Amino acid sequence: MKPLLTSLFAGACALVLTGAAAAQDGPLVTTEWLEANLQDPSVRIIEVSVNPGVFERGHIPGATNFVWHTDLVDPVRRDIASREDLEAKLRAAGIDDDSTIILYGDTNNWFAAWGAWVLDVYGVENVKLLDGGRKLWEAEGRPLSTSPLALAAGNITLDEANPALRARLGDVVEASETGSHVILDIRGPDEYSGKLYAPEGSKETAIRAGHVTNAVNVPWAQAVQEDGRFKSPEDLKAVYAAVGIDGTKPVITYCRIGERSSHTWFALTKILGYDVKNYDGSWTEYGNAVGVPVTNPAGTVWTGQ
Repeated sequence: MKPLLTSLFAGACALVLTGAAAAQDGPLVTTEWLEANLQDPSVRIIEVSVNPGVFERGHIPGATNFVWHTDLVDPVRRDIASREDLEAKLRAAGIDDDSTIILYGDTNNWFAAWGAWVLDVYGVENVKLLDGGRKLWEAEGRPLSTSPLALAAGNITLDEANPALRARLGDVVEASETGSHVILDIRGPDEYSGKLYAPEGSKETAIRAGHVTNAVNVPWAQAVQEDGRFKSPEDLKAVYAAVGIDGTKPVITYCRIGERSSHTWFALTKILGYDVKNYDGSWTEYGNAVGVPVTNPAGTVWTGQ
């Protein structure tokens, strides 16, 4: 091959490899990258959606369905799935220790982000979100399948749960009283102010309304674009810097049941690299606890209705 052609060919290959590497090295993958890698045996796709029947009506080819309230949480205790149960589920999905796991789902990847947080707690590496989730994949007319894929059992081994990634009730109370962490409430302004106990139609609620005393509020949706993809790192930094979050102080995120706060945890931890714990007990635990500091600007009082 002539020198000029050799140089051009090498440059083109470098661009292709760089683009693929960039898509794999970061915490997010694009819809274009995922469609191009659907046949890669090292890539395993998991859908975590909240709306029943979504997966069955059509999913990304090769994806396995994880039901968040049975596969990612303990079915009896209020807790995340045990290491043993989650390990068995991941192995059944054909996942090995060196697999690249792509998570996606409906409702702007809320529960897919919950899955990413749970996997992070158990030390699973190379876990990424499909940027834009189901919303963008479907909007772009990309392929969907209704046929389950038979996968050979994987060999993944999980670590013991890492407590450093998870905030407990006592941690939140201490942070509220001492200022050891920035407490970030990512619910809507009406929930934060106490005007609403929970979003309309939500079954999980609390006896008290309002927010953790000294918590700041940045609704989760401020982290995403119209098409469901995350904003750029620069834009995300500006969003959170407006309430004093700039990576210099550890953060605790919370919402109502822990899924929306997982989405913000992902943005802060995986995209911006900040030190963040997710409080999965969130308002349904905190708002029902006795003797904890609550601020309720709306003055809403529980009447049992």
